[in-house]
Amino acid sequence: MSSESEAAVAAGRGEVAVPRPVRAATLSLLGSELLTLFRRRRTWALLGALALIPILIGVAIRVAGDSPSGRGPAFLDQITNNGLFVGVTAMLVATPLFLPLTIGVVAGDTIAGEASHGTLRYLLIAPAGRIRLLVVKYLTAAAFCAAGALTVVVAGTVVGWALFPIGPVTLLSGTSVSVGEALLRFLAIAVYVTVSLLGMSAIGLFLSTLTTVPVGAMAATAILAVVSQILDALPQLEALHPWLFTHYWLGFGDLLRDPIVWSSFADNALLQAGYLVVFGSLAVGRFLTKDVLS
Repeated sequence: MSSESEAAVAAGRGEVAVPRPVRAATLSLLGSELLTLFRRRRTWALLGALALIPILIGVAIRVAGDSPSGRGPAFLDQITNNGLFVGVTAMLVATPLFLPLTIGVVAGDTIAGEASHGTLRYLLIAPAGRIRLLVVKYLTAAAFCAAGALTVVVAGTVVGWALFPIGPVTLLSGTSVSVGEALLRFLAIAVYVTVSLLGMSAIGLFLSTLTTVPVGAMAATAILAVVSQILDALPQLEALHPWLFTHYWLGFGDLLRDPIVWSSFADNALLQAGYLVVFGSLAVGRFLTKDVLS
């Protein structure tokens, strides 16, 4: 069936038809962007830095022993009894600062990096143009969010398995679950953190459309994450807290309860979706009027 026939059939059903060549071009561009991202030494350096966090935590606890009770990140004093807690502790350390820094680098470089290298105009030659490119760039940044979160969890699990005893995990509610179920919950934590970073990625995409200097967009994205967390820590601004994109970042502890409390996950996803809609729209509005061909 031809593209025109497909479009006619879809129109008769009340659907919006996407011509096959455009779909193929979009998937091809997405694949190319993902390959480019994960072939860069910078990307692997960022992921390596994230993997270093659980490694340092595991080695430090192995060498120095338990920390005094109540000091340090949550679950730190549980690591010597069960190495699976290395990944959770590392996620608590990485989420407020290190993950935002790496996401800021990738998201801030999406459009500004192409503009600075003079390759942006060539990417816009293909059909579907600017909106298609923005969607692909955002999906690439989102893929890095998932890769970063999984790196921390997987590296933490491997390090904990290698250095400490492994066994059933005692949850925050006091009940114990098997190693298999605990690993599934840790995977859910990686998904939670990935979702948490999607709003920040949208902000970085928008900032990247404002400049041809990638470092500026990278720094601004990371700084906004820090500022949001500072505002979230001020009780005088309590009314503002639920609207800050970092507000639910550490809410993944609810996934370590029995039964799992999904409300924080849902609230976080809804908040990040709101930021995606707002800053995605701003990015589209800016990029559609941006002169990149002169």
